[in-house]
Amino acid sequence: MNPTAFSAATSGRVIQVGQGDLAYWAYVPNPLPPELAPNWPLAALNAAAERAVGELAGLGRMLPNPNLFIRPFLRREAVLSSRIEGTQSDLTDLYLYESGQLALPGLAPNDPALVDVREVYNYVQALEYGLAESAQMGVNLWLLRGMHRLLLQGVRGQYSTPGEYRTTQNWIGGGTINNAVFVPPPAIELPAVLEALAVYLQEEDDFPPLVRLAFIHYQFEAIHPFLDGNGRIGRLLLSLLVVHWGLLSLPLLHLSAYLEQRRQSYYDLLLGVSQRDGWQLWVEFFLEGVRYQAQDTAARIKQIQDLQHKWHNLLYAHKESASAIRLTDSLFENPIVTVSRAQAILGMTYRGAQRVVTTLIEHGILTAFDERKYDRAYMARDVLLGIFGNETR
Repeated sequence: MNPTAFSAATSGRVIQVGQGDLAYWAYVPNPLPPELAPNWPLAALNAAAERAVGELAGLGRMLPNPNLFIRPFLRREAVLSSRIEGTQSDLTDLYLYESGQLALPGLAPNDPALVDVREVYNYVQALEYGLAESAQMGVNLWLLRGMHRLLLQGVRGQYSTPGEYRTTQNWIGGGTINNAVFVPPPAIELPAVLEALAVYLQEEDDFPPLVRLAFIHYQFEAIHPFLDGNGRIGRLLLSLLVVHWGLLSLPLLHLSAYLEQRRQSYYDLLLGVSQRDGWQLWVEFFLEGVRYQAQDTAARIKQIQDLQHKWHNLLYAHKESASAIRLTDSLFENPIVTVSRAQAILGMTYRGAQRVVTTLIEHGILTAFDERKYDRAYMARDVLLGIFGNETR
């Protein structure tokens, strides 16, 4: 890491680690909050973001069945946050994996495509665990370690000490530590910088909550406390804090879609804070992301509601059974279904469930996903393609 690239910053300090040929430079961020003066551009962006979050919160409070909407949005976040780190799985793969159908039948256990979908599935598990536990214990570093353990369990990062802070040096970019783009604090500095972050998570200051979220995300990424999975844990932390701080009562706001579409700007602006005290530009980018994602999520929820009403009206007009309505509603939580799964959802015989599935096929709600003769999978394509767009195949 080139120390002169960080010479203009006061957001942290560059230190030399080691001696002689083994020496290298690392960056240690200063405790939060930073020195960021109040200004009208940030105030305007923060107000717009707060309005969008407030409107999303109001929409969430009116949902008759929140689980119908929470589950798909958690999975969308898992896919997109993992995609930032290079996975290629999409929502279809994840839903197939969760329903017991391999995303691509015939894959070897170590096939990259299957490894990818397992990583996305682990993200879902970590997020659901974090939401459940934070309701009891709050958001703290112990919780993040538990989420990290779940995130890396049985996947490529399983040898990167899941759930444990690193005891060795990591770095970002470059083939070696000396030509790295960024080198986080050495392991000996981790206790102090993590303790300072833990304190900031629990205390309040004069900055608005959304601005504090921007600070916290930068700080966690600059510390990079784990050998692997830091980006995903940092984004998971945002999802938890939005709910824990009462900005939303339901976990409906996630930023990975915005960040994934602007990946290089995301990385450049985080680095700019460390190198040039670029807090203003980073916070502006972050607040715009919050506004954009809150409005986007609200629009997607309304699309889901419209689709649900359309299908209900269609089935009512044809005097279809209550079982057909129930199975249709279940497709918004998991748009992949087999006759066996429909049987479990509806609590009826296999033949009865088969008749209900056939009814939904006849009305165009379900289409066959594959050509298997036994336990064939069916998909509600309007849920995946109409609501999630090009994020699915």
